[in-house]
Amino acid sequence: MIGTLVDGFDLVLYGLAAALVFPQVFFPALGEAAGTVASLATLGVAFVARPFGAILCGHFGDRLGRKKTLIATLLLMGVSSTLMGLVPPAAQIGIAAPIIIVVLRACQGLAAGGEWAGATSFVAEHAPPGKRGLYAMFPQLGHSLPQTVSSASFLLIGLTMSPEAFLSWGWRIPFVCSFALVGIGLYIRLKIEETPVFKKEAEKGVSSAPILEAFRHQPREIFKGVGVSLTMFALFYLATSYLAAYGTNTLGFTRNQVLVVGLLAGVCYAVSTASSALLSDRTGRRRMIGWAHIAGATWVLLLFPVLDLGGILAYTVGICITTTIAGLVHGPIGAFLPEQFETRYRYSATGLSYSLTGVIGGGIVPLLAPVIIGRAGTMVFAIFVAVLLAIAAACTFSLRDINDEALDTV
Repeated sequence: MIGTLVDGFDLVLYGLAAALVFPQVFFPALGEAAGTVASLATLGVAFVARPFGAILCGHFGDRLGRKKTLIATLLLMGVSSTLMGLVPPAAQIGIAAPIIIVVLRACQGLAAGGEWAGATSFVAEHAPPGKRGLYAMFPQLGHSLPQTVSSASFLLIGLTMSPEAFLSWGWRIPFVCSFALVGIGLYIRLKIEETPVFKKEAEKGVSSAPILEAFRHQPREIFKGVGVSLTMFALFYLATSYLAAYGTNTLGFTRNQVLVVGLLAGVCYAVSTASSALLSDRTGRRRMIGWAHIAGATWVLLLFPVLDLGGILAYTVGICITTTIAGLVHGPIGAFLPEQFETRYRYSATGLSYSLTGVIGGGIVPLLAPVIIGRAGTMVFAIFVAVLLAIAAACTFSLRDINDEALDTV
């Protein structure tokens, strides 16, 4: 859990900073609107890098083992995020500042592409049949809690200093301090044992090219798997990045108000993630995820009318419902995606499916939000997202549900 906590904390922290800080710090010459678009574009860089990280880390994870690869992803994520907190503003080093941020963001993406698939495969392979939802809940919570932790850290720092000081150096504190979590995570990962499922498979001989073997044997599952996580990525990153900027720039809320709402939304996300993961062992993961996609497609059509009521209560309700639905998908996918693939290439195939979803839902959707809304209005954007989530539901219902089967028989 600590590894995905570091991964999630750093990624969500970046999303908040991209919405609330980076337009002024790294893109001041572009103005508020263009600076926000440019800043959110850097958010998408990590999602473009994720598939490459999934292929690279998956290759080593399926050949050398889950444990060794997870140690490498943890270190890459931690170092990249810490360095982000040390990058001088554009006012001091000019265009070099956003370039460095983009490079570090790409490194985050490479690490994230390997971290999630490795962690969920590792836990799922340790779990007994019928309890994979329970076991996989913990790495999923590692990605859920950071929304609360990141919002709380920005909020507490913002309350103790002036807005000018926060923009100058206050926002950097959580990035630099995140390296302490890396130390804890590294200690834990050095102590854990490789999964028995992987050891058994390795005795037969590992794949020389896991991702190619996955495409040869299960191409449909890889592409359908892209749809499985779409609601989670689209709604979560919409809520935590674009809608944070929407709250301050369009609705006129203060940064601290938006951060408090983000904190509450993070609690809803974590509770929803844990509940859905646990229930999936009883109700079936395919059903849980599929109906959550349908709920998301319906809700997104109501989201902006609710937000545009204008009050902080409406904004809070809108963001919290959005992250709650995202959590309903997030909880079960930690077991559901690894269950779809054979052990020989599970890390690679799971990671690639999940990472490609990140490009669409976590990168493209928040990036297109200000563009589509600015030109065509909120309802057109909502319909666009609803169509994506309906496709996600169809992909999910077409996959198998194997709650009670052992993974070494898949």
